[in-house]
Amino acid sequence: MQIKIKNKDYDLNFGVKFVRELDKIAGMKIERNGVAQRFGMGVTLTLPSLNQYDPATLATVLYCATWDNKNRPSLNDIDDFIDDPDTDLEKVFKDVLDEMNKANAIKVVVNKQSKNMKA
Repeated sequence: MQIKIKNKDYDLNFGVKFVRELDKIAGMKIERNGVAQRFGMGVTLTLPSLNQYDPATLATVLYCATWDNKNRPSLNDIDDFIDDPDTDLEKVFKDVLDEMNKANAIKVVVNKQSKNMKA
């Protein structure tokens, strides 16, 4: 999948490296006695907000999915893209969720969470 931000096309990649990027930003972190431990779960923690059309979550997901672009867009550029009235935000959410449902690295968790939310 590609998105165009500031007249530049960016590839979105929802593989394992996407998961690692998302874990850094949105993953679970527990600190005890001054020692922080990360437990991942970025995808699991992000999906409910993404399914509720949270624009800040969408920005984070888009940023993490552009990890493999030579000149990655900044989070500010992505925020501006989302804030642009010409951006069909509903379509962007749908397309991102559809791509996440197809990505081998995350499709199991995406599909399971989608089924659980419908139940």
